[in-house]
Amino acid sequence: MSTMNTVGRPTTPNRVESKPATLTGGRGLLQNEALIFEGDGWGKTGVDLPQPTTDGSDLGDLVRRDPIGLPGLSEPETMRHYVRLSQKNHAIDLAVYPLGSCTMKHNPRLNEKMARLPGFSDIHPLQPQSTVQGALQLMDSLSHWLTTLTGMPAVALSPKAGAHGELCGLMAIRAAHRAAGNGLRSDTPRNKVLVPTSAHGTNPATAAFVGYTVVEIAQTEDGRVDLADLEAKLGDDVAAIMVTNPNTCGLFERDILEISRLTHEAGAYFYCDGANFNAIVGRVRPGDLGVDAMHINLHKTFSTPHGGGGPGAGPVVLSEALAPFAPAPWVVNTGDGFKLVEREEDEAEQAFGRLCAFQGQMGMYVRALSYMMSHGSDGLRQVAEDAVLNANYIKARLSDVMSAAFPEGPCMHEALFDDEWLKGTDITTLDFAKAMIDEGFHPMTMYFPLVVHGAMLIEPTETESKAELDRFIHAMRALAEAAKAGDKDRFKGAPFHAPMKRLDETRAARQPVLRWTAPDGSNMAAE
Repeated sequence: MSTMNTVGRPTTPNRVESKPATLTGGRGLLQNEALIFEGDGWGKTGVDLPQPTTDGSDLGDLVRRDPIGLPGLSEPETMRHYVRLSQKNHAIDLAVYPLGSCTMKHNPRLNEKMARLPGFSDIHPLQPQSTVQGALQLMDSLSHWLTTLTGMPAVALSPKAGAHGELCGLMAIRAAHRAAGNGLRSDTPRNKVLVPTSAHGTNPATAAFVGYTVVEIAQTEDGRVDLADLEAKLGDDVAAIMVTNPNTCGLFERDILEISRLTHEAGAYFYCDGANFNAIVGRVRPGDLGVDAMHINLHKTFSTPHGGGGPGAGPVVLSEALAPFAPAPWVVNTGDGFKLVEREEDEAEQAFGRLCAFQGQMGMYVRALSYMMSHGSDGLRQVAEDAVLNANYIKARLSDVMSAAFPEGPCMHEALFDDEWLKGTDITTLDFAKAMIDEGFHPMTMYFPLVVHGAMLIEPTETESKAELDRFIHAMRALAEAAKAGDKDRFKGAPFHAPMKRLDETRAARQPVLRWTAPDGSNMAAE
Protein backbone atom coordinates (compact mmCIF):
# COMPACT_ATOMS: atom_id res chain seq x y z
CA MET A 1 0.00 0.00 0.00
CA SER A 2 2.84 2.37 0.83
CA THR A 3 4.31 1.85 -2.63
CA MET A 4 0.98 2.55 -4.33
CA ASN A 5 0.51 5.73 -2.34
CA THR A 6 3.79 7.12 -3.61
CA VAL A 7 3.32 6.20 -7.26
CA GLY A 8 1.18 8.27 -9.57
CA ARG A 9 1.06 11.21 -11.89
CA PRO A 10 2.30 14.56 -10.55
CA THR A 11 -0.50 17.00 -9.77
CA THR A 12 1.47 20.00 -8.54
CA PRO A 13 0.97 22.86 -11.05
CA ASN A 14 4.04 24.06 -12.89
CA ARG A 15 4.75 27.75 -12.50
CA VAL A 16 5.33 29.69 -15.71
CA GLU A 17 6.44 33.27 -16.21
CA SER A 18 3.86 34.12 -18.89
CA LYS A 19 0.74 32.57 -20.30
CA PRO A 20 1.03 31.54 -23.95
CA ALA A 21 -1.72 32.45 -26.36
CA THR A 22 -3.94 29.54 -27.31
CA LEU A 23 -3.48 27.98 -30.72
CA THR A 24 -7.19 27.96 -31.53
CA GLY A 25 -8.30 31.28 -30.08
CA GLY A 26 -10.36 29.53 -27.41
CA ARG A 27 -10.12 30.45 -23.74
CA GLY A 28 -10.11 27.47 -21.42
CA LEU A 29 -13.25 25.49 -22.17
CA LEU A 30 -14.89 28.39 -24.02
CA GLN A 31 -14.76 27.77 -27.74
CA ASN A 32 -13.85 30.44 -30.28
CA GLU A 33 -17.08 30.13 -32.25
CA ALA A 34 -17.17 31.28 -35.86
CA LEU A 35 -20.16 32.76 -37.64
CA ILE A 36 -22.62 30.17 -38.86
CA PHE A 37 -21.80 31.16 -42.44
CA GLU A 38 -18.11 30.45 -41.89
CA GLY A 39 -18.66 26.74 -41.29
CA ASP A 40 -18.21 23.97 -43.83
CA GLY A 41 -21.84 22.94 -44.09
CA TRP A 42 -22.61 24.35 -47.51
CA GLY A 43 -22.71 20.97 -49.24
CA LYS A 44 -24.90 19.12 -46.74
CA THR A 45 -28.23 19.26 -45.02
CA GLY A 46 -29.07 18.69 -41.38
CA VAL A 47 -32.36 16.93 -42.09
CA ASP A 48 -33.36 13.83 -44.04
CA LEU A 49 -36.41 14.64 -46.15
CA PRO A 50 -38.07 12.44 -48.81
CA GLN A 51 -37.87 13.49 -52.42
CA PRO A 52 -40.78 15.80 -53.34
CA THR A 53 -43.54 14.17 -55.38
CA THR A 54 -44.65 17.41 -57.01
CA ASP A 55 -42.71 19.74 -59.28
CA GLY A 56 -43.87 23.03 -57.76
CA SER A 57 -45.28 24.26 -61.05
CA ASP A 58 -48.23 25.77 -59.22
CA LEU A 59 -45.81 28.31 -57.68
CA GLY A 60 -45.21 29.95 -61.04
CA ASP A 61 -42.45 32.55 -60.92
CA LEU A 62 -41.98 31.93 -57.19
CA VAL A 63 -40.08 28.67 -57.73
CA ARG A 64 -36.54 29.02 -56.32
CA ARG A 65 -33.90 28.64 -59.01
CA ASP A 66 -30.78 29.36 -56.95
CA PRO A 67 -29.36 27.80 -53.77
CA ILE A 68 -30.97 29.06 -50.59
CA GLY A 69 -27.65 30.41 -49.37
CA LEU A 70 -27.68 28.86 -45.90
CA PRO A 71 -25.31 26.24 -44.48
CA GLY A 72 -26.61 22.85 -43.39
CA LEU A 73 -26.00 21.75 -39.81
CA SER A 74 -26.84 18.62 -37.92
CA GLU A 75 -28.78 18.88 -34.66
CA PRO A 76 -25.65 18.58 -32.45
CA GLU A 77 -23.85 21.20 -34.54
CA THR A 78 -26.80 23.55 -34.34
CA MET A 79 -27.19 23.09 -30.60
CA ARG A 80 -23.49 23.65 -29.92
CA HIS A 81 -23.34 26.72 -32.13
CA TYR A 82 -26.06 28.56 -30.25
CA VAL A 83 -24.95 27.37 -26.81
CA ARG A 84 -21.42 28.61 -27.53
CA LEU A 85 -22.84 31.95 -28.62
CA SER A 86 -24.91 32.16 -25.43
CA GLN A 87 -21.76 31.66 -23.35
CA LYS A 88 -20.42 34.90 -24.79
CA ASN A 89 -23.37 36.89 -23.43
CA HIS A 90 -23.65 38.40 -20.00
CA ALA A 91 -26.92 37.72 -18.18
CA ILE A 92 -28.60 38.40 -14.86
CA ASP A 93 -28.19 34.66 -14.16
CA LEU A 94 -24.40 35.12 -14.18
CA ALA A 95 -23.79 38.19 -12.05
CA VAL A 96 -25.10 41.57 -10.98
CA TYR A 97 -26.39 43.59 -13.95
CA PRO A 98 -25.92 47.18 -12.72
CA LEU A 99 -27.62 49.07 -15.56
CA GLY A 100 -29.08 52.18 -13.97
CA SER A 101 -32.70 52.98 -14.83
CA CYS A 102 -33.24 49.46 -16.21
CA THR A 103 -33.99 47.48 -13.02
CA MET A 104 -32.30 44.27 -14.15
CA LYS A 105 -33.39 42.03 -11.30
CA HIS A 106 -33.46 38.26 -10.85
CA ASN A 107 -36.41 36.55 -12.52
CA PRO A 108 -37.88 33.90 -10.17
CA ARG A 109 -38.31 30.59 -11.96
CA LEU A 110 -41.72 30.18 -10.35
CA ASN A 111 -42.94 33.04 -12.56
CA GLU A 112 -41.58 31.30 -15.64
CA LYS A 113 -43.27 28.04 -14.69
CA MET A 114 -46.62 29.80 -14.26
CA ALA A 115 -46.31 31.63 -17.59
CA ARG A 116 -45.71 28.31 -19.36
CA LEU A 117 -48.90 26.66 -18.11
CA PRO A 118 -50.85 25.54 -21.20
CA GLY A 119 -53.94 27.53 -20.21
CA PHE A 120 -51.90 30.72 -20.52
CA SER A 121 -49.18 29.95 -23.07
CA ASP A 122 -51.30 28.12 -25.65
CA ILE A 123 -54.37 30.36 -25.89
CA HIS A 124 -55.15 32.38 -29.01
CA PRO A 125 -56.43 35.98 -28.99
CA LEU A 126 -59.31 35.07 -31.29
CA GLN A 127 -60.67 32.27 -29.11
CA PRO A 128 -64.24 32.71 -27.84
CA GLN A 129 -64.19 34.52 -24.51
CA SER A 130 -66.05 31.62 -22.89
CA THR A 131 -62.95 29.45 -23.46
CA VAL A 132 -60.44 31.84 -21.83
CA GLN A 133 -62.18 32.64 -18.56
CA GLY A 134 -59.06 31.83 -16.53
CA ALA A 135 -56.96 34.29 -18.52
CA LEU A 136 -59.57 37.03 -18.20
CA GLN A 137 -59.84 36.41 -14.46
CA LEU A 138 -56.06 36.71 -14.16
CA MET A 139 -56.16 40.04 -16.03
CA ASP A 140 -58.91 41.22 -13.67
CA SER A 141 -56.81 40.21 -10.63
CA LEU A 142 -53.73 41.93 -12.06
CA SER A 143 -55.75 45.11 -12.62
CA HIS A 144 -56.87 44.99 -8.98
CA TRP A 145 -53.28 44.69 -7.75
CA LEU A 146 -52.08 47.55 -9.97
CA THR A 147 -54.87 49.94 -8.96
CA THR A 148 -54.41 49.05 -5.30
CA LEU A 149 -50.63 49.55 -5.36
CA THR A 150 -50.96 52.90 -7.14
CA GLY A 151 -54.14 54.25 -5.54
CA MET A 152 -55.62 54.89 -8.99
CA PRO A 153 -59.19 53.92 -10.01
CA ALA A 154 -58.56 52.63 -13.54
CA VAL A 155 -55.90 50.80 -15.52
CA ALA A 156 -55.33 50.11 -19.20
CA LEU A 157 -53.47 46.83 -19.60
CA SER A 158 -52.89 46.86 -23.35
CA PRO A 159 -49.70 49.00 -23.71
CA LYS A 160 -46.81 46.72 -24.60
CA ALA A 161 -43.88 48.75 -23.26
CA GLY A 162 -43.05 51.79 -21.17
CA ALA A 163 -42.95 54.15 -24.14
CA HIS A 164 -46.19 52.61 -25.43
CA GLY A 165 -47.69 53.37 -22.02
CA GLU A 166 -46.53 56.97 -22.28
CA LEU A 167 -48.27 57.14 -25.63
CA CYS A 168 -51.45 55.75 -24.07
CA GLY A 169 -51.36 58.25 -21.20
CA LEU A 170 -50.77 61.28 -23.42
CA MET A 171 -53.47 60.19 -25.87
CA ALA A 172 -55.90 59.96 -22.96
CA ILE A 173 -54.81 63.44 -21.84
CA ARG A 174 -55.28 64.78 -25.37
CA ALA A 175 -58.73 63.19 -25.56
CA ALA A 176 -59.69 64.77 -22.23
CA HIS A 177 -58.62 68.22 -23.38
CA ARG A 178 -60.49 67.80 -26.66
CA ALA A 179 -63.63 66.80 -24.78
CA ALA A 180 -63.28 70.01 -22.75
CA GLY A 181 -62.93 72.06 -25.93
CA ASN A 182 -59.27 72.97 -25.57
CA GLY A 183 -57.48 70.38 -27.66
CA LEU A 184 -54.55 70.88 -29.99
CA ARG A 185 -56.79 72.13 -32.80
CA SER A 186 -59.30 74.19 -30.80
CA ASP A 187 -59.52 77.96 -30.40
CA THR A 188 -57.93 77.60 -26.95
CA PRO A 189 -55.21 75.08 -27.71
CA ARG A 190 -53.23 73.35 -25.03
CA ASN A 191 -50.31 72.41 -27.23
CA LYS A 192 -47.36 72.20 -24.82
CA VAL A 193 -45.98 69.47 -22.57
CA LEU A 194 -43.43 70.38 -19.90
CA VAL A 195 -40.60 67.86 -19.38
CA PRO A 196 -37.75 68.18 -16.82
CA THR A 197 -34.16 67.83 -18.00
CA SER A 198 -33.79 64.77 -15.75
CA ALA A 199 -36.67 62.85 -17.39
CA HIS A 200 -36.32 59.65 -19.38
CA GLY A 201 -35.53 60.34 -23.02
CA THR A 202 -38.74 58.72 -24.20
CA ASN A 203 -40.83 61.40 -22.42
CA PRO A 204 -40.11 64.30 -24.81
CA ALA A 205 -40.10 61.92 -27.77
CA THR A 206 -43.58 60.63 -26.89
CA ALA A 207 -44.96 64.12 -26.35
CA ALA A 208 -43.63 65.24 -29.73
CA PHE A 209 -45.01 62.10 -31.39
CA VAL A 210 -48.51 62.87 -30.08
CA GLY A 211 -48.23 66.37 -31.55
CA TYR A 212 -47.25 68.50 -28.58
CA THR A 213 -44.51 71.10 -28.37
CA VAL A 214 -41.98 70.06 -25.73
CA VAL A 215 -40.80 72.68 -23.25
CA GLU A 216 -37.91 71.85 -20.96
CA ILE A 217 -38.06 72.47 -17.22
CA ALA A 218 -34.80 73.29 -15.48
CA GLN A 219 -33.23 71.25 -12.72
CA THR A 220 -31.94 72.51 -9.38
CA GLU A 221 -28.38 71.94 -8.21
CA ASP A 222 -29.54 69.06 -6.02
CA GLY A 223 -31.10 67.20 -8.97
CA ARG A 224 -34.80 68.02 -8.59
CA VAL A 225 -37.40 69.90 -10.63
CA ASP A 226 -36.93 73.67 -10.42
CA LEU A 227 -40.29 74.82 -9.04
CA ALA A 228 -39.73 78.44 -10.00
CA ASP A 229 -39.06 77.49 -13.63
CA LEU A 230 -42.07 75.15 -13.64
CA GLU A 231 -44.39 77.83 -12.29
CA ALA A 232 -43.09 80.36 -14.82
CA LYS A 233 -43.81 78.02 -17.75
CA LEU A 234 -47.22 76.76 -16.65
CA GLY A 235 -50.11 78.44 -18.42
CA ASP A 236 -53.35 77.88 -20.30
CA ASP A 237 -51.38 76.53 -23.27
CA VAL A 238 -49.91 73.61 -21.27
CA ALA A 239 -51.61 70.22 -21.63
CA ALA A 240 -49.49 68.21 -19.20
CA ILE A 241 -46.21 67.78 -17.41
CA MET A 242 -44.21 64.56 -17.52
CA VAL A 243 -42.15 63.90 -14.41
CA THR A 244 -40.13 60.78 -13.66
CA ASN A 245 -40.34 59.98 -9.95
CA PRO A 246 -38.02 58.85 -8.52
CA ASN A 247 -36.19 60.75 -11.22
CA THR A 248 -33.34 59.67 -13.46
CA CYS A 249 -30.79 61.03 -11.01
CA GLY A 250 -32.00 58.39 -8.56
CA LEU A 251 -33.70 60.99 -6.35
CA PHE A 252 -37.24 61.36 -5.05
CA GLU A 253 -38.93 64.62 -6.06
CA ARG A 254 -39.46 66.05 -2.58
CA ASP A 255 -41.74 68.79 -3.99
CA ILE A 256 -43.99 66.33 -5.80
CA LEU A 257 -47.17 67.52 -4.04
CA GLU A 258 -46.43 71.13 -4.96
CA ILE A 259 -45.69 70.10 -8.54
CA SER A 260 -49.08 68.40 -8.66
CA ARG A 261 -50.89 71.39 -7.14
CA LEU A 262 -49.34 73.90 -9.55
CA THR A 263 -50.08 71.66 -12.52
CA HIS A 264 -53.74 71.15 -11.69
CA GLU A 265 -54.28 74.82 -10.88
CA ALA A 266 -53.05 75.59 -14.40
CA GLY A 267 -55.62 73.17 -15.86
CA ALA A 268 -52.99 70.65 -16.97
CA TYR A 269 -52.62 66.94 -16.22
CA PHE A 270 -49.78 65.29 -14.32
CA TYR A 271 -48.16 62.36 -16.16
CA CYS A 272 -45.68 60.39 -14.06
CA ASP A 273 -43.11 58.13 -15.70
CA GLY A 274 -43.38 54.95 -13.61
CA ALA A 275 -40.22 53.26 -14.87
CA ASN A 276 -38.69 53.65 -11.40
CA PHE A 277 -41.74 52.36 -9.50
CA ASN A 278 -39.51 49.61 -8.12
CA ALA A 279 -38.09 52.18 -5.67
CA ILE A 280 -41.44 53.07 -4.10
CA VAL A 281 -43.75 50.08 -4.71
CA GLY A 282 -45.60 49.23 -1.51
CA ARG A 283 -44.33 52.44 0.10
CA VAL A 284 -45.96 55.27 -1.87
CA ARG A 285 -49.16 55.36 -3.93
CA PRO A 286 -48.76 57.70 -6.92
CA GLY A 287 -52.49 58.49 -6.79
CA ASP A 288 -51.94 60.07 -3.36
CA LEU A 289 -49.34 62.36 -4.95
CA GLY A 290 -51.81 63.81 -7.44
CA VAL A 291 -50.70 61.79 -10.46
CA ASP A 292 -53.25 61.56 -13.30
CA ALA A 293 -51.54 58.92 -15.44
CA MET A 294 -48.55 56.65 -14.95
CA HIS A 295 -47.22 53.67 -16.86
CA ILE A 296 -45.79 50.69 -15.00
CA ASN A 297 -43.09 48.56 -16.60
CA LEU A 298 -44.15 45.07 -15.59
CA HIS A 299 -40.88 43.76 -17.00
CA LYS A 300 -38.95 45.89 -14.47
CA THR A 301 -40.83 46.29 -11.21
CA PHE A 302 -42.46 42.88 -11.37
CA SER A 303 -39.56 40.83 -12.62
CA THR A 304 -40.15 39.58 -16.12
CA PRO A 305 -37.12 38.99 -18.40
CA HIS A 306 -36.00 42.44 -19.50
CA GLY A 307 -34.01 43.38 -22.56
CA GLY A 308 -33.50 42.10 -26.07
CA GLY A 309 -36.40 44.11 -27.43
CA GLY A 310 -39.18 42.23 -25.68
CA PRO A 311 -41.45 40.98 -24.48
CA GLY A 312 -42.61 43.99 -22.53
CA ALA A 313 -45.71 45.43 -20.92
CA GLY A 314 -46.48 48.96 -19.77
CA PRO A 315 -49.99 49.14 -18.26
CA VAL A 316 -51.19 52.68 -17.53
CA VAL A 317 -53.09 53.61 -14.37
CA LEU A 318 -55.42 56.59 -14.69
CA SER A 319 -57.00 59.07 -12.29
CA GLU A 320 -60.74 59.57 -11.98
CA ALA A 321 -60.48 62.53 -14.35
CA LEU A 322 -58.83 60.46 -17.08
CA ALA A 323 -60.54 57.10 -16.52
CA PRO A 324 -63.35 57.88 -19.04
CA PHE A 325 -60.69 58.29 -21.73
CA ALA A 326 -58.96 54.93 -21.27
CA PRO A 327 -58.59 52.82 -24.42
CA ALA A 328 -60.96 49.91 -25.01
CA PRO A 329 -61.48 47.16 -24.12
CA TRP A 330 -61.28 46.23 -20.43
CA VAL A 331 -62.19 43.18 -18.38
CA VAL A 332 -65.52 43.17 -16.54
CA ASN A 333 -66.90 40.57 -14.13
CA THR A 334 -70.53 40.22 -15.17
CA GLY A 335 -71.46 37.77 -12.41
CA ASP A 336 -71.83 35.03 -15.00
CA GLY A 337 -68.19 35.21 -16.02
CA PHE A 338 -65.60 37.62 -17.33
CA LYS A 339 -65.75 39.43 -20.64
CA LEU A 340 -63.94 42.13 -22.59
CA VAL A 341 -66.17 45.18 -22.86
CA GLU A 342 -66.10 48.03 -25.35
CA ARG A 343 -67.31 51.55 -24.53
CA GLU A 344 -70.92 52.62 -24.52
CA GLU A 345 -71.98 54.56 -27.59
CA ASP A 346 -72.36 57.84 -25.70
CA GLU A 347 -68.78 57.54 -24.46
CA ALA A 348 -67.23 56.61 -27.79
CA GLU A 349 -66.59 60.23 -28.74
CA GLN A 350 -64.50 60.79 -25.63
CA ALA A 351 -62.08 57.88 -25.76
CA PHE A 352 -59.41 57.63 -28.41
CA GLY A 353 -60.35 54.03 -29.20
CA ARG A 354 -58.12 50.99 -29.16
CA LEU A 355 -54.39 51.24 -28.59
CA CYS A 356 -53.67 47.90 -30.25
CA ALA A 357 -55.50 44.99 -31.80
CA PHE A 358 -55.56 42.80 -28.71
CA GLN A 359 -55.14 43.16 -24.97
CA GLY A 360 -51.39 42.91 -24.45
CA GLN A 361 -48.90 40.17 -23.60
CA MET A 362 -50.37 37.32 -21.55
CA GLY A 363 -47.00 35.95 -20.48
CA MET A 364 -46.15 39.31 -18.94
CA TYR A 365 -49.41 39.37 -17.01
CA VAL A 366 -48.88 35.89 -15.59
CA ARG A 367 -45.30 36.57 -14.49
CA ALA A 368 -46.24 39.88 -12.88
CA LEU A 369 -49.21 38.49 -10.94
CA SER A 370 -47.14 35.49 -9.84
CA TYR A 371 -44.49 37.88 -8.54
CA MET A 372 -47.06 39.99 -6.69
CA MET A 373 -48.86 37.06 -5.11
CA SER A 374 -45.66 35.32 -4.02
CA HIS A 375 -44.39 38.52 -2.37
CA GLY A 376 -47.63 39.79 -0.91
CA SER A 377 -48.13 43.38 0.19
CA ASP A 378 -45.43 43.20 2.87
CA GLY A 379 -42.98 41.58 0.46
CA LEU A 380 -43.51 44.26 -2.17
CA ARG A 381 -42.83 46.91 0.44
CA GLN A 382 -39.58 45.14 1.25
CA VAL A 383 -38.70 45.11 -2.45
CA ALA A 384 -38.57 48.90 -2.43
CA GLU A 385 -36.77 49.08 0.90
CA ASP A 386 -34.06 46.60 -0.12
CA ALA A 387 -33.59 48.21 -3.54
CA VAL A 388 -33.00 51.59 -1.89
CA LEU A 389 -30.77 50.06 0.79
CA ASN A 390 -28.58 48.30 -1.79
CA ALA A 391 -28.16 51.47 -3.87
CA ASN A 392 -27.20 53.51 -0.82
CA TYR A 393 -24.73 50.82 0.25
CA ILE A 394 -22.98 51.12 -3.12
CA LYS A 395 -23.01 54.91 -2.91
CA ALA A 396 -21.52 54.86 0.60
CA ARG A 397 -18.82 52.32 -0.27
CA LEU A 398 -17.68 54.05 -3.48
CA SER A 399 -18.01 57.75 -2.66
CA ASP A 400 -14.48 57.98 -1.24
CA VAL A 401 -12.87 56.79 -4.49
CA MET A 402 -15.47 58.06 -6.98
CA SER A 403 -17.43 61.31 -7.01
CA ALA A 404 -21.16 61.08 -6.31
CA ALA A 405 -23.11 63.43 -8.57
CA PHE A 406 -25.36 64.47 -5.67
CA PRO A 407 -23.43 63.65 -2.49
CA GLU A 408 -25.83 65.24 -0.01
CA GLY A 409 -28.42 62.88 1.42
CA PRO A 410 -29.45 59.38 0.41
CA CYS A 411 -30.34 58.24 -3.07
CA MET A 412 -33.27 56.04 -4.00
CA HIS A 413 -32.89 52.88 -6.11
CA GLU A 414 -29.76 53.87 -8.02
CA ALA A 415 -26.44 55.53 -7.21
CA LEU A 416 -25.24 58.20 -9.63
CA PHE A 417 -21.59 59.17 -10.06
CA ASP A 418 -19.97 61.69 -12.39
CA ASP A 419 -16.47 61.75 -13.91
CA GLU A 420 -15.05 64.52 -11.73
CA TRP A 421 -12.84 61.97 -9.97
CA LEU A 422 -11.26 60.98 -13.32
CA LYS A 423 -9.95 64.48 -14.08
CA GLY A 424 -6.24 64.46 -14.81
CA THR A 425 -6.11 60.71 -15.48
CA ASP A 426 -6.80 60.85 -19.26
CA ILE A 427 -9.34 58.08 -18.62
CA THR A 428 -12.98 58.52 -19.60
CA THR A 429 -16.21 57.00 -18.36
CA LEU A 430 -16.20 54.78 -21.44
CA ASP A 431 -12.65 53.55 -20.71
CA PHE A 432 -13.63 52.71 -17.15
CA ALA A 433 -16.75 50.86 -18.26
CA LYS A 434 -14.81 48.78 -20.78
CA ALA A 435 -12.31 47.78 -18.08
CA MET A 436 -15.23 46.53 -15.97
CA ILE A 437 -15.91 43.93 -18.67
CA ASP A 438 -12.41 42.49 -18.19
CA GLU A 439 -13.19 42.10 -14.49
CA GLY A 440 -16.33 40.10 -15.28
CA PHE A 441 -18.97 42.79 -14.72
CA HIS A 442 -21.43 44.34 -17.13
CA PRO A 443 -20.90 48.12 -17.18
CA MET A 444 -23.35 50.44 -15.51
CA THR A 445 -25.40 52.89 -17.60
CA MET A 446 -23.02 55.48 -19.06
CA TYR A 447 -23.48 59.16 -19.92
CA PHE A 448 -27.09 59.16 -18.71
CA PRO A 449 -28.75 61.22 -17.39
CA LEU A 450 -27.41 63.95 -19.65
CA VAL A 451 -27.53 66.54 -16.87
CA VAL A 452 -24.52 64.84 -15.20
CA HIS A 453 -21.14 65.00 -16.99
CA GLY A 454 -19.67 61.55 -17.66
CA ALA A 455 -22.51 59.93 -15.73
CA MET A 456 -22.18 56.44 -14.25
CA LEU A 457 -25.62 55.24 -13.14
CA ILE A 458 -25.64 52.07 -11.01
CA GLU A 459 -28.83 50.21 -10.02
CA PRO A 460 -28.23 47.00 -8.03
CA THR A 461 -31.95 46.20 -7.44
CA GLU A 462 -33.17 44.36 -4.37
CA THR A 463 -32.25 40.88 -5.57
CA GLU A 464 -28.48 41.22 -5.03
CA SER A 465 -27.01 39.82 -1.83
CA LYS A 466 -24.47 41.71 0.25
CA ALA A 467 -21.82 39.21 -0.85
CA GLU A 468 -22.46 39.95 -4.52
CA LEU A 469 -22.54 43.70 -3.88
CA ASP A 470 -19.21 43.44 -2.02
CA ARG A 471 -17.70 41.53 -4.95
CA PHE A 472 -18.86 44.25 -7.33
CA ILE A 473 -17.68 47.04 -5.03
CA HIS A 474 -14.25 45.41 -4.65
CA ALA A 475 -13.81 45.39 -8.43
CA MET A 476 -15.00 48.99 -8.77
CA ARG A 477 -12.65 50.21 -6.03
CA ALA A 478 -9.69 48.33 -7.50
CA LEU A 479 -10.33 49.83 -10.93
CA ALA A 480 -10.78 53.31 -9.48
CA GLU A 481 -7.49 53.06 -7.61
CA ALA A 482 -5.74 51.78 -10.74
CA ALA A 483 -7.09 54.73 -12.73
CA LYS A 484 -5.89 57.23 -10.15
CA ALA A 485 -2.49 55.50 -10.02
CA GLY A 486 -1.97 56.21 -13.73
CA ASP A 487 -2.44 52.67 -15.08
CA LYS A 488 -3.84 53.98 -18.38
CA ASP A 489 -2.91 50.88 -20.38
CA ARG A 490 -5.41 48.86 -18.37
CA PHE A 491 -8.22 51.14 -19.55
CA LYS A 492 -7.41 52.56 -22.98
CA GLY A 493 -7.43 49.23 -24.80
CA ALA A 494 -10.04 47.46 -22.69
CA PRO A 495 -11.68 45.04 -22.90
CA PHE A 496 -8.76 42.68 -23.52
CA HIS A 497 -10.40 39.43 -22.42
CA ALA A 498 -13.88 39.70 -23.90
CA PRO A 499 -14.89 37.75 -27.04
CA MET A 500 -15.11 41.08 -28.88
CA LYS A 501 -12.57 43.80 -28.37
CA ARG A 502 -13.37 47.53 -28.35
CA LEU A 503 -15.36 48.65 -31.35
CA ASP A 504 -16.04 51.98 -32.99
CA GLU A 505 -19.53 52.07 -31.49
CA THR A 506 -20.62 55.26 -33.24
CA ARG A 507 -19.70 53.86 -36.63
CA ALA A 508 -21.26 50.50 -35.79
CA ALA A 509 -24.55 52.24 -34.96
CA ARG A 510 -24.54 54.46 -38.03
CA GLN A 511 -23.01 52.07 -40.56
CA PRO A 512 -23.86 48.55 -39.36
CA VAL A 513 -22.65 45.62 -41.43
CA LEU A 514 -25.72 43.43 -41.73
CA ARG A 515 -24.59 41.12 -44.53
CA TRP A 516 -21.91 38.46 -44.32
CA THR A 517 -19.47 38.40 -47.20
CA ALA A 518 -17.35 35.35 -47.94
CA PRO A 519 -13.56 35.76 -48.23
CA ASP A 520 -13.86 35.40 -52.03
CA GLY A 521 -16.27 38.36 -52.12
CA SER A 522 -19.42 36.32 -52.75
CA ASN A 523 -22.50 36.58 -50.61
CA MET A 524 -24.16 33.19 -50.41
CA ALA A 525 -26.74 34.27 -47.86
CA ALA A 526 -28.03 37.08 -50.02
CA GLU A 527 -28.20 35.18 -53.30
